[in-house]
Amino acid sequence: MEIRPILSALLRNKTGAILVALQVALSLAILANALHIVSERRAAAIRPSGIADEQSVFTISVSHLSSDSPEQQLATMKREAELLRAVPGVAAVAQINQMPMSQSGWNNSVALDRRQTDESSPSSSYYSPDSLVKAWGLKVIEGRDFLPGEVQDIDLNKNEVPRVVILSKALAEKLWPGQAAVGRTMYFGTGENAIEVRVVGVVERLQSHGAEVNERGELSAIAPVRLYGSNQSANFTVRTEPGQRDRVIREAEAALRKSSATPVILETFTMDGVRKSRYRADMALSWMLVTVSVLLLLITASGIVGMASLWVTQRRKQIGVRRALGARKTDILRYFLTENFLITSAGVFGGVLLGVGLNQLLVSRLEMARLPFEYLLGGAILLWALGVLAVYGPAWRAASISPALATRST
Repeated sequence: MEIRPILSALLRNKTGAILVALQVALSLAILANALHIVSERRAAAIRPSGIADEQSVFTISVSHLSSDSPEQQLATMKREAELLRAVPGVAAVAQINQMPMSQSGWNNSVALDRRQTDESSPSSSYYSPDSLVKAWGLKVIEGRDFLPGEVQDIDLNKNEVPRVVILSKALAEKLWPGQAAVGRTMYFGTGENAIEVRVVGVVERLQSHGAEVNERGELSAIAPVRLYGSNQSANFTVRTEPGQRDRVIREAEAALRKSSATPVILETFTMDGVRKSRYRADMALSWMLVTVSVLLLLITASGIVGMASLWVTQRRKQIGVRRALGARKTDILRYFLTENFLITSAGVFGGVLLGVGLNQLLVSRLEMARLPFEYLLGGAILLWALGVLAVYGPAWRAASISPALATRST
């Protein structure tokens, strides 16, 4: 089939063709970037936190209404930890200051030299007197876990500091790229008041309490410290035997209430619940973008169908004449499909340029990743297919027009 007559016809009635092409371009630009954002958000939501078998882990916060001295508070923390360990089905217990993905916790700046004025890296700081390697199933890839003699009970009202740390792999590689981290010295903070600590181990992964999507979400450090003296509450993370979590939660809460002479406030959070809460907004955004994308495709298809139907009506007599001169149904059908393909292709080309420009804006303003070409290619193929399907109905009706009826004078 000659392309030139089709192009000539489009140039004579270019308004409708331009509108359809613009609609396709806008749909492709939005569709590709929206699906890219959805893919990133969903990938972030299922990232491993570093905690093995999250379904077997929960956290319980214990708040006492009494006003105990720091020494009494420390004794209560130790007693409650032992009480939790005694619950049947408990595999490990660790007192903890924060949890991955909890969106609330402690941050520290990390430096390699006390004389630095700027930090080398931020760090999410985990403090626990117990083995988080055991409680969370963290994988040690360099060095070792803490030794019992390295654990410190630190009163927050005094100037006591930790001496050793375990780092996440991401933080270790950021501080010493391509080098071993174990045995090296680093500092929490900068200047004269910076706290010197020695690295004794590296774990494969431990997300920060914020679980940021960028690099910061993997930068974490653990210190073997039990913190007390600031308030009358303590947080414990508990690993249960597989399938025992819900029962252990009920029995742990009952045991803690029974053991306290004064009223206590208990809050329990499962790890899958924490993950769901952390990514609730991301998943809502994903579903919203998916809905917008589907609506865009429906609107684009409707526009193509409407415009093609209008063209069939306008060209009814012309089609009839062509049929009378010997044009077959397949010729008429091919004409409209080719015409629509040319319009869609123009829109796809514009959509690729618009999509790249939109992504550049998102990268510069929102620190998003660059749009892979596969999303533009996939979107283009989808819109080409959508165009063919949308125009097929009107094109088939055009091909079915009787020459006698089409050429009859009204």
